[in-house]
Amino acid sequence: MSKETYTVEQILSMDLPNIILYAAPVMFVLVAAEWILSARQNRHYYDGKDTLAATFIGLVNVGMSAAIKVLTFGIILFFYNLVPWTIPHTWWAYVLCFVWIDFWRYWAHRVAHENRFWWATHVTHHNSQKYNWSVSFRLSWTQHIKIVFFIPVVLAGFDPIVFFICHQIAVLYQFWIHTEYIGKLPAPIEYIFTTPSHHRVHHATNAHYLDKNYGSTFIIWDRMFGTFQPEEERPSYGLTEQVDSYNPLTLNFHEWQAIVQDVRASGSLKEAYAMVMSRPSELKAVKAKFEEEKRVRV
Repeated sequence: MSKETYTVEQILSMDLPNIILYAAPVMFVLVAAEWILSARQNRHYYDGKDTLAATFIGLVNVGMSAAIKVLTFGIILFFYNLVPWTIPHTWWAYVLCFVWIDFWRYWAHRVAHENRFWWATHVTHHNSQKYNWSVSFRLSWTQHIKIVFFIPVVLAGFDPIVFFICHQIAVLYQFWIHTEYIGKLPAPIEYIFTTPSHHRVHHATNAHYLDKNYGSTFIIWDRMFGTFQPEEERPSYGLTEQVDSYNPLTLNFHEWQAIVQDVRASGSLKEAYAMVMSRPSELKAVKAKFEEEKRVRV
């Protein structure tokens, strides 16, 4: 039996369900409900300007996703058509594909925290000092280049249709875990799945919470690869160096701007490379090292 290949035109003509678009009205209603409840209880979980900025960022991101849809489909189809094997389009393929996507989402997320270039594509999601359902809308306008991390999914032979549907579900899962209203869940759930408790830790600036809990749907990857941290004291949110702005352009591009400035100020290609590719949490030490080397040479 020969493998069926696809063209972008074929995929577009299938009119695949846009699950996130269908879920959007429900998400907006839940954000409004959480916001109202927070205000009535005087919990200050929301900041009006922050939420409006997050919503604007999210809406622009939806538009960008639609604009580059053909390119996204083209990349996935190119690599799927490249390999001679395929996994049958069955119900269990969706289960396996979802788990395989989640594995790569863990690594894409981890790299986005441990490499400055990729951090610039993700920092927008973390630069709010609030933690609520609207934060799930704050997805960087440059995050789309992270599609390269998901090429292994289709190289494994998963049908592109299965991939596109599973990926949407994986993205949608992220919405409900961005809240302070849901405490710790029963132990079996907390052990296997990423929960609001786990993700609050991930968004925290507390020293022992940094660079922990990268799991998207499953927290088991963090347990396996040594990046798990349970929630203890209440987290403080945002960045270690806060960006006090509600301007969507600033929220999306402040790290890219900082990278460009650091590269321009570099005294060598080695230093320029380090300014782009160093671990964000080690950047100050890296800069100090190069400054010391410059002083020694003088």
